[in-house]
Amino acid sequence: MTSLLDRQLLFVTGKGGVGKTAIAAGLALLAAEQGMRTLVCEVDAKGNLADFFETGPTAFKPRQLQRDLWAMSMDTEESLKEYLSLQLKLPLLSRIGPLARTFEFVANAAPGVKEILTVGKLAWEVRERHYDLVVVDAVASGHVIGQLTAPESINELVQVGLVRNQTQWMADILNDPRRTGVVIVSAPEEMPVNETIELADRLERETRIDLAAVVVNRVLPELFSGGEEDLFESLREPGPLAQVSKHAGGDVEPVFDAAELAVKLRRSRAVHLATLRENLPPDLPMLYVPYLFTRTHGMRATRQVAEHLAEELGL
Repeated sequence: MTSLLDRQLLFVTGKGGVGKTAIAAGLALLAAEQGMRTLVCEVDAKGNLADFFETGPTAFKPRQLQRDLWAMSMDTEESLKEYLSLQLKLPLLSRIGPLARTFEFVANAAPGVKEILTVGKLAWEVRERHYDLVVVDAVASGHVIGQLTAPESINELVQVGLVRNQTQWMADILNDPRRTGVVIVSAPEEMPVNETIELADRLERETRIDLAAVVVNRVLPELFSGGEEDLFESLREPGPLAQVSKHAGGDVEPVFDAAELAVKLRRSRAVHLATLRENLPPDLPMLYVPYLFTRTHGMRATRQVAEHLAEELGL
């Protein structure tokens, strides 16, 4: 399972609201603290990756956050300018003016162009070995297939020439399971579980990109044993309950109500975890991150996520 961090490019995706960005940030922090030169990239311009590191807004130019850890956010216009400068040797202009407007027209008319600029930038960082690992806070599960298959889609349209050459090396990196993997973030709830199963199936059917792991976020802990549950139930009888309340100096029934609710929530979510495991490949790593009963943003929470992932990976 430690092979997850042996890759060079990880796309972290999942249904909106499951904690995708938190897991991406945690993975990046974990890799950096393992001594890997790591870049974490936020694809959604409206995302909040910076909140998880308690830093200022990220930009297209990577910014170092701490030792071995850099962060950036994707900007397709900036990516186009960088591409023109590196590949076509055009001057790096502050704005590309009419060319940008032409690009917008072409991008809207030809699906996959904007995705190429996103995936291409990330794959280029891998090809040039600027980092040991690039962690991508990717688009949500409903859109990630189109982004990941953009190079292959362009290759099907263009058989020869410069464009074909440029997209082929991207596809080679994306389709190499030793270098690239997808991490799906889920939660022990019906809709995220169903969406995870569907995405795993689509990755298998529609792409050649490896599903590296599924991370189940917000897993409730098993707080009580069966014997303790029986004890609580007996203590809720009128006589024992009155005695316990007397010794406690107040009504303790709400405490038993809370314990019962915790057990019911845990068991209801366990059903969804079982469904997830049954419908995924048996050899696919599933990592579990517990529910954080604290603030979920900020460096402290990110470090907690990283620590739980490290434990799951045996690091």
